[in-house]
Amino acid sequence: MKVLVLGATGFIGFPVAQALVRAGHIVYGVTRSESKTKQLAAEEIIPIVASPTSDAWHSYIASLDVVIEAVGGAEQLAADSAAILQAVTRAAQTLRPEHAPKLTFIYTSGTWVHGDSATDIVSDTTPLTRPIQLTSWRPAHEQAVIKSDVLNGIVIRPSLLYGRSGSILSWLFGKAAQSASAGGPVQWVGKPGGRYSTVHADDLADLYLRAAEKAQLVGGQIFDGSNNSSESVDDLLQRLIVVSNAKGAYEYVQPSNPFESAITTTAIIRPYLARALLGWIPRKPSLVDGLDVYYAAFLASQ
Repeated sequence: MKVLVLGATGFIGFPVAQALVRAGHIVYGVTRSESKTKQLAAEEIIPIVASPTSDAWHSYIASLDVVIEAVGGAEQLAADSAAILQAVTRAAQTLRPEHAPKLTFIYTSGTWVHGDSATDIVSDTTPLTRPIQLTSWRPAHEQAVIKSDVLNGIVIRPSLLYGRSGSILSWLFGKAAQSASAGGPVQWVGKPGGRYSTVHADDLADLYLRAAEKAQLVGGQIFDGSNNSSESVDDLLQRLIVVSNAKGAYEYVQPSNPFESAITTTAIIRPYLARALLGWIPRKPSLVDGLDVYYAAFLASQ
């Protein structure tokens, strides 16, 4: 296949692009930064320097099999996601031959759309009735993707990511490293009793690979990308104090903005569609069990 990854140097996009290359596919990686082209080329990913919301990469759509949208961290993420979907739809209509199969478009959402609950067990097909504030726009966008008449739309919802440089958890790991060197408590947003649904970046990349390869069979599906068991935030913080040699204890603080509020989300997810339809099984040790390795990887990435 020919696959183009938007956000190819990001925490999700880079492992996804690497997994696709290892599986033998031709992979184009879109990055905003000229300085990151060597990083992509060294992994046999063909770099394209462009903004994901520009039309500079649209000429590739004529011959692509799959576009993966893994753009994150943008201040205007909702607007950018809508703009990308609309632009890819128009380009597919105008640039692809009439006989071509539908272009597969895999959109990256997130499990925060399930909302915050310490009691409800949710799965891929649970109706979304109370997404958290930060992601309240996403359920409608997910539906726009999977109901497209032009594109073969698929949605993947990653849980809280771990491994490699740490993603959101790099903030927490940085606090632990600071405590180890200078003392003081490790502060983290939340309250006792919270639970995270998690997934390792490499396991998630395998899910994208499987969805891309079987896209013509699973178009229109939404997959929760999550381990089968949630993890205690208290256990995570207690273990982190030990692993990092932090000189202080940990303490919870109140969130001060919507993003910090999102981090406190408790979700108990039992995904099944990726296992049933794609044979996907996460294999990495859990966040708490493998924390010594994951914390060391974070330090090495700094």
